Amino acid sequence: MVWQFLREDIIKESIIYQDIVQKEALKVISRMLKRRFVDIDGLLIEQVKNLSAEQLEELGEDLLDFSEVADLVAWLE
Repeated sequence: MVWQFLREDIIKESIIYQDIVQKEALKVISRMLKRRFVDIDGLLIEQVKNLSAEQLEELGEDLLDFSEVADLVAWLE
């Protein structure tokens, strides 16, 4: 019903929508990092939590090429 009243571009620009997208992206990326690097440092996860939704999306793509935690550290720098 909401979609009928509001255009998609207006919804996507809303702070609430962006917050939901960022939280979901963070959840997925965190799970991927923990699965790939079992003993990942909590400080690195905290750095990831501070990324924007766009940065999380980029990290999600680049993560596929990471072979060690050092790749993540370099990416975050």
